[in-house]
Amino acid sequence: MQPTFGFLFDIDGVLVRGKTPIPAAKVAFQKLVNSQGHFLVPVVFVTNAGNCLRQKKADQLSHILGVPISQDQVMLSHSPLRMFKRYHNKCVLVSGQGPLLDIANCLGFCRPITIDMLREMYPLLDMVDHDRRPKILHSPAVDLPKIEAVVLFGEPVRWETNLQLIIDVLLTSGYPGNPYHHAKYPHIPVLACNMDLMWVAEAQSPRFGHGTFLVCLENIYKKITGKELKYEALMGKPSELTYHYAEYLIRTQAAERQWKKPIQSLYAIGDNLMTDIYGANLYSRYLEEKNSRKGSKARVQAKVAAGTRSTTVSQDDEISNTWESELASATATSCRSILVCTGVYNPHAEVSSSTGESVTEAVFHGHRDFRFDPALIEPDHIVPDVDAAVDLIFQLENFAPN
Repeated sequence: MQPTFGFLFDIDGVLVRGKTPIPAAKVAFQKLVNSQGHFLVPVVFVTNAGNCLRQKKADQLSHILGVPISQDQVMLSHSPLRMFKRYHNKCVLVSGQGPLLDIANCLGFCRPITIDMLREMYPLLDMVDHDRRPKILHSPAVDLPKIEAVVLFGEPVRWETNLQLIIDVLLTSGYPGNPYHHAKYPHIPVLACNMDLMWVAEAQSPRFGHGTFLVCLENIYKKITGKELKYEALMGKPSELTYHYAEYLIRTQAAERQWKKPIQSLYAIGDNLMTDIYGANLYSRYLEEKNSRKGSKARVQAKVAAGTRSTTVSQDDEISNTWESELASATATSCRSILVCTGVYNPHAEVSSSTGESVTEAVFHGHRDFRFDPALIEPDHIVPDVDAAVDLIFQLENFAPN
């Protein structure tokens, strides 16, 4: 059987909690491969983590799940940055943790600078920690080139240092050693990955994520300038950009396996209403609107060809987003959301209404730039764990693995 659907798996809270595997995950993945270890359907792991290289994450998943995972099946929050080629030759400041320069280079950036490199050149900029203040002052050995963009991979270790130096770069238009006089607005481009306000590890309650760091950065910038921090791009779930890139990886897998039928359905399995479910539903809405526009355009062209309408199709009907032009057009018609109960989502924490019906708390943990729509945090299905999710999808697709 050639599949016409693909899986988008979240990792934290679905397959693992911190470094501890969730028992249902290994059982589920035995159903997804044949006796040779080849996947029966296209699978992509879509995580908002971003502090490592794809190969390292693939090796971790292979060990946890007991099946061979390639790096081409792994999508980290920063993976779509490969599409932003216009920044690859610019000097960019990168923030986060892990092997930042290696990550940046693998994504295509040729001239990255880390916060630590910037701090070493301008030690007077980092003054919060008294123990780290320089004892001997000296001028920079070399002049730093103008920083032309800021790339936020994920939450850093020393928040105060990163917040201070990023603000310095924004308020000096890329020359952090200069005073703040007459900062240009809008500021130099900021590209941010991973908007998770919180995430689940081994602790009993969720922990701060990169989304919390972004909240701090946005509010500090606005408090100082009175203006809104603007983003050139926001990546990671629930961004449509992320799901579009994930679908591209699904299609690539299908083509490599020489599966001829187009992938029509995506199933996104996650544990977080505000990222996994919101994102999958947002992308499904995008696919529906896209197919509707395609149908309208085809009808207009048919009328023009028949001579019943003299106007041409307006260019306004075309999608103008840069990231969409980088990849082939989506073939999927739907992206269904499946919520598991092994991570952030707790079915016992629901609030009951006066009628006794269960309702979801309306506190929006999503990013500032995403509108809260209650319909987008309603999953298509709720299941106990990832093994139950795989069984459900096979049933919905009438797919019987050998």
